[in-house]
Amino acid sequence: MWNKYDNYRSVRTLNEVVQLRLKVRRCPQSDCKRYKQAYRPEAESRWALPQQEFGLDVIAFVGALRYQEHRSVPQIHQSLQQRGITIAERSVGHLIDRYDELVTLYLNSVQRWQTIFASQRQVILAIDGMQPDVGHEVLWVIRECISGEILLAKTLLSSTAEEIARLLSEVKARFKRLNIPIVAVVSDGQHSIRNAVELALPEGVHGLCHFHYLQQAAQPIYEADRHAKKELKKRVRGIRVIERTLSETEAEADTTEVVLGYCQAVRSALSQGGRPPLNMPGLKLQERLSAIEQSVERIAKKGHCPKRSSS
Repeated sequence: MWNKYDNYRSVRTLNEVVQLRLKVRRCPQSDCKRYKQAYRPEAESRWALPQQEFGLDVIAFVGALRYQEHRSVPQIHQSLQQRGITIAERSVGHLIDRYDELVTLYLNSVQRWQTIFASQRQVILAIDGMQPDVGHEVLWVIRECISGEILLAKTLLSSTAEEIARLLSEVKARFKRLNIPIVAVVSDGQHSIRNAVELALPEGVHGLCHFHYLQQAAQPIYEADRHAKKELKKRVRGIRVIERTLSETEAEADTTEVVLGYCQAVRSALSQGGRPPLNMPGLKLQERLSAIEQSVERIAKKGHCPKRSSS
């Protein structure tokens, strides 16, 4: 193809402003299917995205500040200005969007999936939805259990079986191109998910995940543990009265410090909870209070502080 004309483009990188001289080519043959279509140099894409004035290194820098250091848009804008990059604060948000798009394209590329799942002969999916508040969008995440790779993450306004089935069908189509079958799906057993799996993956097996299975099986134990924790809290009430009494009386400084330390230990034990079903909060509270009680008894036997009353 003939070099039809030159095009000039300025790109702002992290270190300097680079002016690119682009040789645009066109086919002069009138019988060609691509007659007079402009072809830009392939090396241009290594510098910046189409119609963008900031380089790829700037986009990567903005993404690192956003997701690795958890900086806000004003903080990122300030960091760029400190490096001598003139940019509007609104443009920082646009660069974050471009970064998200690039990451999405990379994560969903067929070549990357082929590399990850080349050694796998089958795929097991896990699907779950997370809703921050009632009435907000639900973030649905589909994950591959064997490799641990997150395959898809999308927000949906409605969590109907048809909407969830579309997500599963999208993942199914990708693995179909890779010639890898989806043999099973794991979820929390929600009815809409069950119906969606039946619609999109009727040939696969749908099972309940181990955590939710154990959580439902341990529900009676959890209720008993919750009742036990409630009764334990009743027995350690009155810490504020003890602290107020120490502040009003003229007790020894060492004794006051020890008693206040135990009061803080009890408060800490009450505020910390467990994560059922594997870590019951009632049992954890009983262990902490027992340790505090044994410590008080040891000090009382040594005579370093007044022995606690039977009440």
